[in-house]
Amino acid sequence: MSVNLSTDRLVVRLGDPEDAAAMVAYRLANRDHLIDHGPASAWSPESLTEPYWQSRFKESLEEFRTDQSVKLVVAEKNGFGRDRTIIGTINFSGIVRRAAQYCVLGYGLARDCQGRGYMTEALRVAIDYMFLERNLHRIMANYVPTNQASGRVLRKLGFDVDGYARDYLYLNGVWRDHILCSLTNHSWDPLWNPEQAL
Repeated sequence: MSVNLSTDRLVVRLGDPEDAAAMVAYRLANRDHLIDHGPASAWSPESLTEPYWQSRFKESLEEFRTDQSVKLVVAEKNGFGRDRTIIGTINFSGIVRRAAQYCVLGYGLARDCQGRGYMTEALRVAIDYMFLERNLHRIMANYVPTNQASGRVLRKLGFDVDGYARDYLYLNGVWRDHILCSLTNHSWDPLWNPEQAL
């Protein structure tokens, strides 16, 4: 049960309980940068502790095993040694099978790593994995209209704009509008067996 992807500069893989300290460090270092892009509860004092993330990573691995989500951490290849430094996250959540075959994408990147093309690079291999190995037909991603960097990343990856939703998500204590986007897998296989991916 593993996902271990790589690009020229990055490693993209499933997070595990041994990443708890690195995740706390990533979140503490990027709190001001990331806080407006999630629910206020995601930044409770408990959520900045190692036991919390050890538990969350265990839950994520179980969700992966049961085909509910694929939650990945991103690191630079030359910085992913003993310290397990995390520079970003990619989450494919809410996987729905049967007639739908879709999931929802969320992602974040450290402030110091912005502007280098890292997230586009990491998402490209992660999306390929979700389409080719997990055989999802559609990946949906939404962003706040003022987050132009996120919009540019999605456009580079071929996402289409599907609509505009007012007061779509309650983020950091405020209802925020979102631009709704999606990317379709034109190689989707109706005969795919989910056991192939685990």
